[in-house]
Amino acid sequence: MATLGLDRASLSNLLSTLTERGRSLLGLSNGARAMSQAELIGLGETLLSRRGEATGVALANTLLAGYSAASEADQLAFLNALADLFGPDMNELNAALAVVRDKGTTPDAISKLLKAAEPRRQELIRRLNLAPGGTASLVRMREALLTHIKDHPALKHVDSDFVHLFASWFNRGFLVLQRIDWTTPANILEKIIRYEQVHAISNWDDLRSRLAPSDRRCYGFFHPQLVDEPLIFVEVALTRESPAAIAPLLDLTRAPIPATDATTAVFYSISNTQRGLGGISFGNFLIKQVVEEIKRELPNVHTFVTLSPVPGFAAWLKRERASETSPLLDGASRAILNALDTPNWADDPDIAEQVKAELLPLAAYYFIEAKGSRGHPLDPVARFHLGNGARLERLNFLGDRSEKGMQQSYGLMVNYLYALDQIEANHEAFAEKGQVASSSTVRKMLPARALAETSASA
Repeated sequence: MATLGLDRASLSNLLSTLTERGRSLLGLSNGARAMSQAELIGLGETLLSRRGEATGVALANTLLAGYSAASEADQLAFLNALADLFGPDMNELNAALAVVRDKGTTPDAISKLLKAAEPRRQELIRRLNLAPGGTASLVRMREALLTHIKDHPALKHVDSDFVHLFASWFNRGFLVLQRIDWTTPANILEKIIRYEQVHAISNWDDLRSRLAPSDRRCYGFFHPQLVDEPLIFVEVALTRESPAAIAPLLDLTRAPIPATDATTAVFYSISNTQRGLGGISFGNFLIKQVVEEIKRELPNVHTFVTLSPVPGFAAWLKRERASETSPLLDGASRAILNALDTPNWADDPDIAEQVKAELLPLAAYYFIEAKGSRGHPLDPVARFHLGNGARLERLNFLGDRSEKGMQQSYGLMVNYLYALDQIEANHEAFAEKGQVASSSTVRKMLPARALAETSASA
């Protein structure tokens, strides 16, 4: 992180110098102030028309500062203007189309057509990125855009351009893996508390229990332009076996084991921190990088598994129960599953055992057979780990008895296994054919009646 900091400081000093010189040339003030939508749009047009580096950086900095200070209404108006006023230059596009019609699809004609078809806002976003802190400001701008996109469909076109550019700026080649521990600067540790999405960190003592003990590790993926912002962080427990429940791992009173006694690394929480980067793929094999890092430090660790939530399972099962024609359920199973609607059903051992017998086969079907429109599993966590080359290894009934766990999955948790010699093959089979790598134990749980119905329909 020290090297990144020095590089970033040098670049920041250069951009600050260019900004000050550009402000002087343009007669812009140093202070940031809120700008109206008309001012923001005018600055955008001016920025696109300038060719000078110093004035360009100054204009980009002024526009981003003015946008940040603007009212929500003016910010939204500017985002809508990006959709309405900063699309392709229609004169250039029509001229390029005329060339294609006249001369055919020559490489030169196609190149000019592609250039003319690019929305002007893409170049505007590129130029805004030249400002000091421009990348972070643009990530926040897209975060705001995503909150409005449902009510303003035209913003989908703007979002597509952000995704197009961010996919290049944030690909895995730019990400740097760094270990996060109790000596990491406090401003980053505070963000770990704030951004934790899977198992909330209640206070500093809770955070310390996840970072300081000998059998705990945490790793973050950082980008050179967001050096103090982990884009993804992974929390790891070092254990002697694969766990089936989360509570023992998070227990503040547990007795740590020496890292050299561990045989298993458990990835129990993986959090994306930037909503403005939602839907941006950082590439596959991120977890493999962490696996290789742990393997280098601790050769005694040879098993790498997750203990993962299943955020979509309860909603999916509710839909199946509501469907009178679901091939997964019959009268007897429906009667047993009615217990799920009763508070504290899991506290009754007899009821819990009956539910378990019905729930686990349905969960196996949910992971292996239930697919979305693109032919991939419905569960987002499953898509992430399977896409990273993991294997669906074990289903853990009542692995998470927290309120959140019971609401989103009736307490179900999953172990995905990262077997180093199978990661690439699993990834390719999933990416190319949609195949879900799964253990024989999980496959044997598939409900016979559902498979018979599937075979009959085929």
